[in-house]
Amino acid sequence: MPSPFRKLPRSLSFHQIERCIPMKWKESIKPPPLDVREKPEPQSCFANETIVLLPDEKTDKYLVDCLAITLKDSTRNGRLFKALRIFSLIQSHALASSAYAVFVVDSLSSLLLSCVNLELVPQGKQLHAQVITWGLHKSQALVPKLVSFYTTFGFIDEAQYIAADSNILHPLHWNVLISSYVSEGRYDEAIFAYKEMGHKRVVPDRSTYPSVLKACAEQSNLEFGREVHKSINATSSLKHDLFVQNALVSMYGKCGDLETARSIFEEIPDKDEVSWNSIISVYASRGMWDQAFELFESMSGADMTLNIITWNIIAGGCLRTGNFVGALKLIRQMRTGGVRLDHVAVIIGLGACSRIRELKSGKVIHSFAIRSASIEYDNVKNALITLYSRCGDLTHAYVVFRLVEGKNVITWNSIISGFAKKDMPEEAFSLFRELLITKIEPNYVTLACVLPLCARVANPKHGREIHGYIATRAEFRGNLLLCNALIEMYSRTGRVLIARRIFDSMETRDLVTYTSMISGYGSQGKGGIAVDLFEEMIKCNIKPDDVAMVAILSACGRSRLVSQGRLFFEKMVSVYCITPGLEHFACMVDLYGRAGLLKKAKEVISTMGYCPTEQMWAMLIGACRVHGNTEIGEWAAEKLLEVSKQKNR
Repeated sequence: MPSPFRKLPRSLSFHQIERCIPMKWKESIKPPPLDVREKPEPQSCFANETIVLLPDEKTDKYLVDCLAITLKDSTRNGRLFKALRIFSLIQSHALASSAYAVFVVDSLSSLLLSCVNLELVPQGKQLHAQVITWGLHKSQALVPKLVSFYTTFGFIDEAQYIAADSNILHPLHWNVLISSYVSEGRYDEAIFAYKEMGHKRVVPDRSTYPSVLKACAEQSNLEFGREVHKSINATSSLKHDLFVQNALVSMYGKCGDLETARSIFEEIPDKDEVSWNSIISVYASRGMWDQAFELFESMSGADMTLNIITWNIIAGGCLRTGNFVGALKLIRQMRTGGVRLDHVAVIIGLGACSRIRELKSGKVIHSFAIRSASIEYDNVKNALITLYSRCGDLTHAYVVFRLVEGKNVITWNSIISGFAKKDMPEEAFSLFRELLITKIEPNYVTLACVLPLCARVANPKHGREIHGYIATRAEFRGNLLLCNALIEMYSRTGRVLIARRIFDSMETRDLVTYTSMISGYGSQGKGGIAVDLFEEMIKCNIKPDDVAMVAILSACGRSRLVSQGRLFFEKMVSVYCITPGLEHFACMVDLYGRAGLLKKAKEVISTMGYCPTEQMWAMLIGACRVHGNTEIGEWAAEKLLEVSKQKNR
């Protein structure tokens, strides 16, 4: 279409316009007499884009007023191209008389705003050209509109040029520019714009500082943040401005100066929800949950409205600190208190339910997620898969898994680990193969879930293939979780030498690493090497747990290392502060039984304080048969029969 900004003649003849006038308007309009002193209120008289030019100066002024009002009506109703045609007429009058130039500014301001609302970039740029043509590029009314237009569509560099080229002392256009830089993550340029604003002697206002302080916070630029704080204190009207003070609390908190953040918070006389959320978020982001929980209680006691953000922060804190019951309790309070759960709250609630195996409550949250449309979020579906998998309901887990359209690696990990933990290796392997067909790359969690399955199904070929896959990926090199999984797999399948090579190549080892190797050597009857590894672990200041003690006691039993096994058992309580469990006593029975110390084995069973299992009695009977002790063997057989009878009742 031709440009609406073509230059029109300075005057239009009446007969050229008369044809555009509606009949009803022709009949009703009466030009005011020349001696009328009071001008009537301007009204929009151009419903059908009609224009009337009368030779009188007053009526001409009245006509331009009507044109301006019609233009604003058109922009408000989204009829930009009609507004542009009307603007052409206003231009023609402004060219004829400088008295109408003010209407050009108002019209351009309305048109630019309409271009923003309707997302019309080319037309907005044409209007900018008109601004320059009219010499209005430094107009106090138009500069903020131009900056807003360009920043809205991401042309921040153009907006910066317009702001820097102006000499306007009002900070509005700078505020828009700085805020846009912060929104785009261009924090250095936001701070530079703030400094340039100062060079031009533009005084910042309450809308300037929050954006600048956020830029300082995101860069952890505490030094400049303090300079901004001094500037705020120099302005008496901002010392107690709630909007600015909340931004200061957030800035100091994110920069790690919690003491100053708390001090500013305490000095705020009329705290609002943002004030409380800011200080609670500060402590939560630093993992200082005790202080965050304490502030949450104070906020509740201050009759403040708790919004969903606050609830989510505290409920998420309970989840992170292992207080799963507390997290679930907060989610229930939110529901009973009329707070509408968002998808974040749903994920927190499902996470708490999965940790404590609270399937019933999880299903309630699932039903709410369906009603509230939170189920549309893939993260919610992933949390549901984890919930059902951990609670053993793999049927529902699989159904939800198939409903996820945009499956990511977390989705696959959730369902594969569910089948793996349920000891369903074939199903887990089938899903893993399906994953490999997709374009999604498995991560270290996926591989750590699958590797133990290779040992369970005694399929070393799959294990070697996965090991090769890991070896060819640089991102997996030296990963502790994967190395531990490989050591466990090779140890369980009897390939201890390969496991040892991986063990020796590791720069960092943890308790799981040593436990897997000790268990592997123990199963091969190499208890001496297992004992050496255990002692090496202790020298590395790695404290054993109950699983590690089972591994070393079992290794001593298989190699008949009675004295070492007895010593480790005694150290469990005295040195490592571990209370012996049924498995530890079973290891001691096996140790004494293999060594022929059947009376010691009988003594362990009789005094251990636990009800012996069928396996323990069978273990003792087997040792008696090997060593020819019929007396203890018959006694153990009678006890085994008693246990069997009680079990069958």
